[in-house]
Amino acid sequence: MQEKILDALRNVKDPDLNKDIVALGFIKDLKQCDGVVSFSIELTTPACPVREQMKEQAYRHVMAVPGIKQVDIKMTSQVRSTPSEMKDKLLPRVKNIVPVASGKGGVGKSTVSANLAVALAQLGAKVGLLDADIYGPSIPAIMGASESGGGTRTPPVHHGVRMTSMGFFVKPGEVQILRGPMLHKTLEFFLGQIEWGELDYLIVDLPPGTGDVHLSLCQMIPLTGAVVVSTPQDVALRIAEKAVLMFDKLKTPVLGIVENMSGYVCSHCGQREDIFGEGGARRYAMEHGLPFLGDIPLSIDIRKTSDSGTPIVISDPTSAPARAFVKVAENMAAQLSIRAAGGAPDKRPVPQKIELRSRQELRVHWNDGKESALKTFDLRVACPCAACVDELTGEKRLDPATVSKDVWPQEISPVGRYALNFKWSDGHSSGIYTFDQLRQLSGLAA
Repeated sequence: MQEKILDALRNVKDPDLNKDIVALGFIKDLKQCDGVVSFSIELTTPACPVREQMKEQAYRHVMAVPGIKQVDIKMTSQVRSTPSEMKDKLLPRVKNIVPVASGKGGVGKSTVSANLAVALAQLGAKVGLLDADIYGPSIPAIMGASESGGGTRTPPVHHGVRMTSMGFFVKPGEVQILRGPMLHKTLEFFLGQIEWGELDYLIVDLPPGTGDVHLSLCQMIPLTGAVVVSTPQDVALRIAEKAVLMFDKLKTPVLGIVENMSGYVCSHCGQREDIFGEGGARRYAMEHGLPFLGDIPLSIDIRKTSDSGTPIVISDPTSAPARAFVKVAENMAAQLSIRAAGGAPDKRPVPQKIELRSRQELRVHWNDGKESALKTFDLRVACPCAACVDELTGEKRLDPATVSKDVWPQEISPVGRYALNFKWSDGHSSGIYTFDQLRQLSGLAA
């Protein structure tokens, strides 16, 4: 019977790793007695963006096995370290070290760093946050830390995140003036003398630009991969590209691009204004074959919560900005899992450009030169989620007659490097459309 259960579970794939969960070794503690089955699915990150979909699929496939009456599934995770030829002596118990960088100041890099760290911690990971912006440390203020002038080697915990900053070691009203060698020694202290303990992720908030701190960090420890933050406009992207090129020269992979301040929605009338342009970082990522991790709206609430020391993913977790930060955290974690599993770059076609031509038509330009023209109503009706389609029989549960002809996607978000998620004007948002499905819906080969 156990072999039949495992055969059923082989139908469930991790879409990022592109293998079934049995082959990946995700199934743990499988037990079966008198038609009652229990097991755990151990994912490579608690921030898996499709954990609930995989659980639902596993449940349905096992329940379809003749003789099975009940299925109990426990979702767990074990974050893996990315293989490295260079053994890290400074941080041996830290599994993934992720610097967050920008080519210039003023793009909200520190706010992104803080909210990513807190989002990962809320999802269940062990997270540290290192403020490596030696001259202008802002993480203590954003995280609501008050250890200024009283820093110790034991990192304080704020919002579930272990953290340290130069701001903890400088008294109010004082300033640190450090040359290159002293910057290196300061970083060495943060990495080698601070008692970080065991961490799944250490997020490093870098100073803007490409300077001594970046070079020292890349030379001192094996970085898992970097996240680059930019605003949408062309001038910011041209400068952000310098950060991408710097990491390339320093042999540090870029996990993806985040577009911050991507659009402003008026709280009174609901109208969206693209103050800094629209989709520039997404287009850059797609054109250069880099993962696009997501976009964060321009929001006064992000500014207020950062100033108050309570990141928005905690202070207002159901808000659009908080959900956007969580999606970025999930997509980043997925990229880390792919690298930890030794996954090869996916050669399947991916979008280079996504255009909502009107509320009725979506255009997807693919990196193989082809183009998909999709009617938004048809997309909504083709939603593949468990509420709209029976995953075992393929029978459609959604009655097209119940869907408004005027339905349109209010938000389009990437899910890893394999799918898009749409938030529809009718409130539906649980469907994850794989790139293969989008191509098939437009008549292109997957």
